Amino acid sequence: MGDIAKEKERLRQECALARARLKSREKDEKIAERFFASPFFAYRSFFVYRSVRTEADTAQIIAGLYAAGKTVCLPRVEGEFMRSVRALQGDKLEKGAFGIYQPQCGEEENCEVAIVPLLAADGQGNRLGYGGGYYDKYFSAHPHVLRVGICYAGQVISAIPTETTDMRLHYLLTERGMFSFE
Repeated sequence: MGDIAKEKERLRQECALARARLKSREKDEKIAERFFASPFFAYRSFFVYRSVRTEADTAQIIAGLYAAGKTVCLPRVEGEFMRSVRALQGDKLEKGAFGIYQPQCGEEENCEVAIVPLLAADGQGNRLGYGGGYYDKYFSAHPHVLRVGICYAGQVISAIPTETTDMRLHYLLTERGMFSFE
């Protein structure tokens, strides 16, 4: 394992513990409120992660997207790749990779905006994920998708070590505000 990979793994452990301490319903509600007031809410189609554990909660965002008549796609992991699959409100989901609920089936659908989970982000738009590379591979194959990370303000750190395969965020949304990296 290279130096960057070791440093990322150390950061993942540290940031996961920190995120657990930051989790709150009030912050999740503020993030959703900021999302609905953001310029990217005007788009029509969204690729949104379903939050698990201590991630910034996306349930309110997903419900609001459906209520606004937007297209909602969820991640579906198949082997080493992730696809964006349309999910209709009320669709039955199945437990997929890493215990995350996903659409049972469906064709890949291109969305305009992706709402991305993370353990940490920095002021340059770099994102620390879980280490599987699913989002980086997806964004490499779909560079047109607007990448929006959501997290708690306390998850923003000074710097994240990067590799050539890492895909930067375009925006970061926290309970304290929105940051652009474009």
